Amino acid sequence: MIHVEGLSKTFADGFPALRDVNLTIRRGEIFALLGPNGAGKTTLISVICGLVNASRGRVRVDGHDNVRNYRAARQLIGLVPQELTNEAFTTVWDTVSFSRGLFGKPKDPAHIEKVLRSLTLWEKRDNRLLELSGGMKRRVLIAKALAHEPQVLFLDEPTAGVDVELRREMWDVVRGLRDQGVTIILTTHYIEEAEEMADRIGVIRAGEIVLVEGKHALMRQLGSKELTLHLHEPLAGIPAALSGHALELTEEGHALVYTYDAASQEDGSSISGLLADLEAVGLRVKDLHTRQSSLEDIFVSLVRERR
Repeated sequence: MIHVEGLSKTFADGFPALRDVNLTIRRGEIFALLGPNGAGKTTLISVICGLVNASRGRVRVDGHDNVRNYRAARQLIGLVPQELTNEAFTTVWDTVSFSRGLFGKPKDPAHIEKVLRSLTLWEKRDNRLLELSGGMKRRVLIAKALAHEPQVLFLDEPTAGVDVELRREMWDVVRGLRDQGVTIILTTHYIEEAEEMADRIGVIRAGEIVLVEGKHALMRQLGSKELTLHLHEPLAGIPAALSGHALELTEEGHALVYTYDAASQEDGSSISGLLADLEAVGLRVKDLHTRQSSLEDIFVSLVRERR
C-alpha cells in the first residue's frame, strides 16, 4: 500500500532527520513505528502524507507518487496528528463534516453518523469541542481523519494522554478499521500498544530504519527467556561443574538465573542438561519460574546496540 524508497530529509539548519529510509507497508496491516524521541517518526509520517518535502527519495501510495500525483495519493490518506488541534467553538458534527468537504467529497450524513457512532461520539455531535474531555477530543481527530473514507490511516501517538480504559477502547476501534480493510500506521511510546495491536513493527533511530519484522517473528528471533532456580541452600559461588551454562547467582546466593535463546532451545535440551548437572553436583531446587522477554526489552536492546 505504501512504498518508501531512498527517503532522506535534511532541514535548513543541516539536521538530517531521515537517512535513506526504505520501507514497504502492506495493504490491510497494522504497522507500528517505534523509536525514541527525535528518531524521525513524525518527520517520516509528514513526508509520506505530503506535509513535508523530502530532500531525496520517493513515496508511492497505492501506486501514486505523492509528489507527481499528490491529489490521488493524499485522498487515500487520513492523518491523526499528535497534537490536539481542534477548533474550540465548532461542534463535533460540523468539524468532521468540514474535513470531508476539504477533500472534495459530497455531503454524506450517513457516513458521518457511522464514523461518530463507531467512536462513541454520536451523543456528543452537537457539543462544541471546548466542552469535550481530552480523550474525546482525540477521538474527534480520528473522526476527522476518517471523514473522507481513506484507505490508509496514520495515527501519530494516538493514545497520548488518554487513560487506560479509553486507550483499550481506542485499540478496539483501530482493530475494527483494520478489519474493514484500512491500512493502519501508528507511532507510539507505549510498547504495550505495539505488542497488543501491531502485525509488524519497525524501529527507527536517528533517522534510520533499524529493523522491520513481524511481531511474532521478532519475539522469536530476538526474544530470550530466563529460568530462575530457587535453591534450598545458598551458594557462595557457581560450582565449576556448571561453568558451561550461562548462569548468574542472585538473591544473595539463593537463586541461579539461566538466560537462554527461546528460539534455538525450543526442544528444551539445554534445560534438561542443566537440571541433570545440578543434580550431579548435589544442588537441590525448591522452586523455579521462567520469564519471556517483552517487546520493550527487545526495543531497548536494539536502541542501545546502535548507540
